Amino acid sequence: MIVLQPEQKGWFRRKGPLRRALRYIGITLILLAALIFGGFLWFADAVTSLKAPDGVKADAIVVLTGGYQRIDQAIGLLRDGAGQRLLISGAHPSASPASIRRATQASPDLFKCCVDIGYEAIDTIGNANEITRWISDHNYARVLVVTNNYHMPRSLLELRRRDHRTDFIPYPVINSDLSRKAWFTEPDVLRLMLAEYAKMAAASLRAVIGYSQGDGLRSEQQIEKESAHPHR
Repeated sequence: MIVLQPEQKGWFRRKGPLRRALRYIGITLILLAALIFGGFLWFADAVTSLKAPDGVKADAIVVLTGGYQRIDQAIGLLRDGAGQRLLISGAHPSASPASIRRATQASPDLFKCCVDIGYEAIDTIGNANEITRWISDHNYARVLVVTNNYHMPRSLLELRRRDHRTDFIPYPVINSDLSRKAWFTEPDVLRLMLAEYAKMAAASLRAVIGYSQGDGLRSEQQIEKESAHPHR
């Protein structure tokens, strides 16, 4: 004889609201995890497949500071005639034009005629605001963007959010060719990629919901104050 168990009653019954809610939460978390993982795979593929274009020509060049290697690359492009003028965006106020020129070993004449230095930008959002304002002032239509490969997707996102008319051409600085190595087995590289992906995801979310995180720019008073203190 089969003994039937009485059906459980209340919130914990098989088809009760609590179990149904837990199922929905579980499915949502699985989909969210898949979305995040898929997004990271897309980001990693975009970064590792970036290549510096050969023989590229533009109206101007902009470089987002973050190391003299980026500036060296941008100065080389300017010297080779890839653009008419260069903006170094996000320099620390304590870095004088003379010190930047010496560090990059650029020609004094080239620096004097064709290089502008922006001291206002604090972060990538500030870089985008500083750069797009400079582009508007000079009426440029086609601009080379120089920054590290892992930083390029977020830089282009912020630039294109603010300027829909300019043709931004990525010119990635590649410290090491990630397409030729198992970078995901190297903790430092993986940590850097995950951190940049998180920033990219946050920037994308802000773009969707229209949330503003400030302009990322120093005031004139901040520039004057920080210019007296060397950057550490």
